[in-house]
Amino acid sequence: MSLVSGLRAAVSGPRLPRRLVQLYAGLVVYGVSSAVLVRGGLGLEPWGVLHQGLSELSGLSMGVVSIVVGAVVLLLWVPLRERPGLGTVSNVFVVGLAMDGALAVLPGVEWLPGRVGLMVAGVVLNGVATGLYIAARLGPGPRDGLMTGLHRRTGWSVRLVRTLIEVAVVATGSALGGSVGVGTVLYALAIGPLAQLFLRVFAIGGGESGSTVVASAPSGRAILRR
Repeated sequence: MSLVSGLRAAVSGPRLPRRLVQLYAGLVVYGVSSAVLVRGGLGLEPWGVLHQGLSELSGLSMGVVSIVVGAVVLLLWVPLRERPGLGTVSNVFVVGLAMDGALAVLPGVEWLPGRVGLMVAGVVLNGVATGLYIAARLGPGPRDGLMTGLHRRTGWSVRLVRTLIEVAVVATGSALGGSVGVGTVLYALAIGPLAQLFLRVFAIGGGESGSTVVASAPSGRAILRR
């Protein structure tokens, strides 16, 4: 399906106003959660490690890097024949813009308990954001589509594909100077249960409340929804 037809299909269906509000609220909160983890300085989510590493290398802001990486990943959907939605394209831009906006106003914290608080808040906010925008059912994030597309094309399990991608992302980002730490581990352990919880909280009637990929993964290893 083409990008245009995919976008048209995504904006059809019941309860569209609520779904749109939920989608964009989720994407903004996702960007803010990434910025909170950056300011905590105790480790980022896997793709955040890559974004920070590329930001250090290029001199671009993390938000701009996130947009560029998201666009490149979205281009990889073409040979994988994944179907984009409004949420897919919006994800590329809104998350990065929200991240840069939040980084511009959030101060750095040197006090260790404060940094721990930011780390925990960032992970929880990320779970909230994930539940919001996936439950809106307006299209998966570009990185999700890459994962599910590779799963379909290779026949490998979603867990294996996700693991390989995230190990490559973290290793590359870390080598470039991205922050890997206890926050990265906490994120890996907590995002699955948090995402499943908030998918139920923000479920919208009239269709499946969440991603089938999320549902098929063990709760502790739910897919990173970006």
